[in-house]
Amino acid sequence: MMAFDIIGTLAFAILGAWEGVHKGLDILGAAILGLLTAVGGGLVRDAVLSNTPPMIFRNPFYILVSLAGVAMVLVTRPGLRRAVRTVRHGGRAQVAALHRRLRALNLFVQVCDAIGLGAFAAAGADMAAATGHNNLQTVLFVGTVTAVGGGILRDICIQKTPSVFYKEIYLTAALLGAFGYYLALPRLGETPALYLAFAVTTGLRLLAIRFHWSLPRA
Repeated sequence: MMAFDIIGTLAFAILGAWEGVHKGLDILGAAILGLLTAVGGGLVRDAVLSNTPPMIFRNPFYILVSLAGVAMVLVTRPGLRRAVRTVRHGGRAQVAALHRRLRALNLFVQVCDAIGLGAFAAAGADMAAATGHNNLQTVLFVGTVTAVGGGILRDICIQKTPSVFYKEIYLTAALLGAFGYYLALPRLGETPALYLAFAVTTGLRLLAIRFHWSLPRA
């Protein structure tokens, strides 16, 4: 389970820090947003399961992984801004090159988002089962809140409607991944159930991005 926690933490730290850069926050603000996105869901999970003190306070490795993800974003930020300034005085070739770079960056962010979602849905569902709460409602709730909790807290901090409530299938993917874990655990065992939850959540999220799948509007 720790491997999934680490993957999710790194991916969501990158995502949160990038959101901070996109919103024009300073370095500290972007770092805090990255940390909150990375560990927020885990904090809620541990509180729900009475797993105290929360894991991030018992194992500083999660904070270090989060900071590594934040650093990756902050290191690449100056290069992107220089490219934007160069294009303003360049021709069509420079504009086309920047657009390709931005598309690649956007794809990278979306893939990080999908990977983090899947990793945390699997880790959250597994934590619920490991602490003796192996019933359907707890596995679904804890798996889902672990996956989307950090993103919701991030969006609230930047005064934005949480994206999990309106963009392509997102929360639903985490919910189905946690459900897959619940079904697979007694039949296949813990490790296969973890991989299944990760594959279902991440795969569904990537397909939703590719084909613009979303739930009907209210």
